[in-house]
Amino acid sequence: MTEDLKARVSYLRGFTEGLELGEESKEQKVLQRIIDLLEDMTDEIEQLSVNYEELFEYTEAIDDDLTEMEEDFYEDEDEDEDYEDDFESGFSMECPNCREVVVVDDDILDQDESIEITCPGCGEVVLVDDEEWEIDSEELPEEPEEQ
Repeated sequence: MTEDLKARVSYLRGFTEGLELGEESKEQKVLQRIIDLLEDMTDEIEQLSVNYEELFEYTEAIDDDLTEMEEDFYEDEDEDEDYEDDFESGFSMECPNCREVVVVDDDILDQDESIEITCPGCGEVVLVDDEEWEIDSEELPEEPEEQ
C-alpha cells in the first residue's frame, strides 16, 4: 500500500514540474508544499504500517503464551476437582493446631472400635470417637410442658 502511495506522490511531483508554471510562481510554491506534505504523510503511514506489523506479531506471541498458561492452569484445576471427588463420601475439618484441612472418610466412622484421627501435617489428634453415636430415647431429657 505504501509503495502505491509513494508512486502516486512521485507522479504528482513529475506532473507539476511538467506544468512549467515557473519556479517563483505562487501556484508552483503551493503545489510544491502540498507534494512535500504528501511525501511526509506517506513516510508516516509507512512507519505506522511497520509498527503495526511488529505490534501484531508481538500480540500473537503474547496470545500464544497466554493460551499455554490457561491450559496449564485449567489442567491443574481439573486435577483438583478429581481430588475433591475422591472425598465425596466424607467430611473435612481444620486442625486446631496447624490449620491444615483434614479429610475424614465416612467409612472410618462406621467401624465398631474407637477411632482417632490425626492431622497429617503436625500429628495432632483432631477427632476421637470412643463412644456410641446412637442415643436411647430414654436418655434424652424431657421437653418442658407448655403452659
